[in-house]
Amino acid sequence: QVQLVESGGGLVQPGGSLRLSCAASGSIFSSNAMAWYRRAPGKERELVAFITRGGITNYASSVKGRATISRDNAKNTMYLQMNSLKPEDTAVYYCNAGYGTGSYSSFPLWGQGTQVTVSS
Repeated sequence: QVQLVESGGGLVQPGGSLRLSCAASGSIFSSNAMAWYRRAPGKERELVAFITRGGITNYASSVKGRATISRDNAKNTMYLQMNSLKPEDTAVYYCNAGYGTGSYSSFPLWGQGTQVTVSS
């Protein structure tokens, strides 16, 4: 059974940092690009960042310069380091598997999400 499990969310003050993790089943992780999405209340789901099997990364303009996506292929785990967090980063963050290099296409495979709340 293929699974994606996110963790690392929480409540953080503006300007703070968080590192999100996504643990994935070996087969789905090693074969595909991986991505982080987020959905804020009342908004559409947004692609935050993705990383190819080879480590090429791409970021949404809303997080560029504040976020770093990475993957550890030995651990089948992906990370999202978020710095200088803003209230508008508040959302449920989801892990996803997919494909692409210059652009990203998602498979219909999602984790349960992890809540990130940025508030003073």
